[in-house]
Amino acid sequence: MVNVELLKIKIAQLADYFTDLKESQVVTPDEFRLDKKTRRYVERTLHLAIECCLDIGSHIIADNGWREPIDNKDIFAVLEEKGVVSRDLLPKLQKMAQFRNVLVHDYARIDPEIVYIVLKQNLSDFREFIRSVNRLL
Repeated sequence: MVNVELLKIKIAQLADYFTDLKESQVVTPDEFRLDKKTRRYVERTLHLAIECCLDIGSHIIADNGWREPIDNKDIFAVLEEKGVVSRDLLPKLQKMAQFRNVLVHDYARIDPEIVYIVLKQNLSDFREFIRSVNRLL
């Protein structure tokens, strides 16, 4: 049985990160490139948002006794197998997991242009993930 209260807390955290990122979208490419504090803020907030998605997915999987994922990308595959997220959303979520690895492990080589593109073009994936989890609840 899914711990609904825990998931609601995690969803609220994710929604907060999403809002913070949406508010950061006003930055221009040049401002983003030149302002390391803004870049770091966006990178860290993206990292936290992705971690929140992974936590939510892990809790759902564990609470339901579904198969154990082999890695972070597989968390989202299990959720798709069980109908929690759509087949269309799955590759986007798996790219999130890969991007998280770059943010965490290759932080010295993060390309600000890629982070900016993610900020401007991929935030709706978080909103869709929230909707998918809320449907489960």
